[in-house]
Amino acid sequence: MVTVISLGGSIVAPDKVDTEYLKKFVELVRSFIENESDRHFIFVVGGGGPARHYQNAYREISANSIDTNAAHYNADWIGIMATRLNAQLIKALMSKWCNQDVVTDPTEVQPLTGHVLVAAGWKPGFSTDYDAVLLAERFGADMVINLSNIEKVYTADPKIDPNAQPIDKIKWADFRAIVGDEWVPGKNVPFDPVASRHAEKIGLKVICAGGRDLENLKKILNGEDYTGTTICANG
Repeated sequence: MVTVISLGGSIVAPDKVDTEYLKKFVELVRSFIENESDRHFIFVVGGGGPARHYQNAYREISANSIDTNAAHYNADWIGIMATRLNAQLIKALMSKWCNQDVVTDPTEVQPLTGHVLVAAGWKPGFSTDYDAVLLAERFGADMVINLSNIEKVYTADPKIDPNAQPIDKIKWADFRAIVGDEWVPGKNVPFDPVASRHAEKIGLKVICAGGRDLENLKKILNGEDYTGTTICANG
């Protein structure tokens, strides 16, 4: 069984590396690997605080001195490098079960040789969510667990719209109407629009859940009732 988890950078390093959380996260992974010999994990790690800080610095320094397309391209690359730093940390923490290099191109990945594979950002134009979808497709996983700093998807941004409502289950078409089709580096959406388009195309299910609630993640991994939003073809 291959479990693909898009691990948001906001969970790994919201501002600085959350060492206490990562200790507990690694312990949870260890418990599943030791108790289920056929369980394999693929973690695709986001950029989090490092990406945000460096992208903001770039935008502040280069404001009005570069065209929009070039600015997006450069900011994307800065974010990608932050994902690779975070991913290298996760690989090091799980080196007992991960004997492959951090994946930076999901189209060139080799077959799994350990219980854990760690991936990072690939190239400009989308987030690590898209990499997670491609890896799920490559290894025959039927879903991606998307862990971020929100527990559920809402009908609108609850920080802006007081009438926004949490969603338990939603069709891809309806979800994509919420997040749109365009990717902008650092865009704050529950799941990348480009990744969403491909996930809908291949019939993938995505579960969006709060990454800090490890008991809830344990329920998801065990196939139990959980708190989160399920995005799939039939809603």
